[in-house]
Amino acid sequence: MKAGRIQEAIFKSRLVHAFETGTSRYPIYRRVRFAARVELEALLDAVALDTSWHAERLDQGTLILDAEGLYATGWGGRKADYCSFVFHIHAASPQRAEEATQRILGKAAATRITEPMFTVNWCFVTGNGDIESASIEELADDVLIDEAYPEIKGGVQAFVERYLDAKETVLVLQGPPGTGKTRLIRAILGEISRRKDGESEALYTGDMKALQTDQIFVKFITGWDDAFVVEDADHLLKPRCDGNEHLHRFLTIADGVVRSQGRKIIFSTNLPNVGDLDEALIRPGRCFARVNVRALTADEARKLAIRVADGDPVELERAGKAFEAGRSHSLASVYQSVNA
Repeated sequence: MKAGRIQEAIFKSRLVHAFETGTSRYPIYRRVRFAARVELEALLDAVALDTSWHAERLDQGTLILDAEGLYATGWGGRKADYCSFVFHIHAASPQRAEEATQRILGKAAATRITEPMFTVNWCFVTGNGDIESASIEELADDVLIDEAYPEIKGGVQAFVERYLDAKETVLVLQGPPGTGKTRLIRAILGEISRRKDGESEALYTGDMKALQTDQIFVKFITGWDDAFVVEDADHLLKPRCDGNEHLHRFLTIADGVVRSQGRKIIFSTNLPNVGDLDEALIRPGRCFARVNVRALTADEARKLAIRVADGDPVELERAGKAFEAGRSHSLASVYQSVNA
């Protein structure tokens, strides 16, 4: 049995017993998300060995905490230079829940990341055909440079702010790989996080099989995600007259409940031509903008590299020589050349 199912089975058995006996065992629920620059095992070991509760480790990154008036489950995962954690706390009182929260956060101490973060709820289809999700904490540290997006007039940050303030739901980022679509999406999610004091969440998928049923759309409409991100959505965005049978679900939610709640739907696609997109999706009132990101000219690439170099003489010299005239350069290649 998977670790998550063991946790759920224990909790449900206790709820059944509570109802049968007419008692209220865990009326309070809190979710605690945080990230820390600490080894995964070290922090979970410290939480598990706290004498305030009895702990069971289900696997390397999953544990159960049990005490009088408290039942909690915890999960941790590794990133490149930090680890992210989520704890689900069920308690007999708000005070008991707050006490457990502070004890868990206290294990991270000075290693806890205080910069704004956002949560990506990544949905995918398993080999059995079921839709499952995994939550990942991401740092909202992407810095946008105007020179990276010459097609966005008025500056990238101002564009992001206008989108988040607009009543329109949909944003389409169109262009070849390596031109900065994902970087721009991350910056948008980061800005949402700053506006919400680090509590933003985004539903994410690049799995077209997950979009072939209503399940993921119900999850978005009924859940707490601030944005729905679909990357590499080439087949999804093509005109319905060409046989696209799945776009109608997005068209329905874009003008319905999602719009009234101020949520956003962001697509990225490698489709090269404007005419490849369904007109109903990009119509005014539904779509805020269709941004055609592209490769940079040699002069544009050189200007961006100089900005990225930020005064470093070695990097500035490299930036002045790296970009051959008459050629186009991807955003990814510019960053790579400067940071090589």
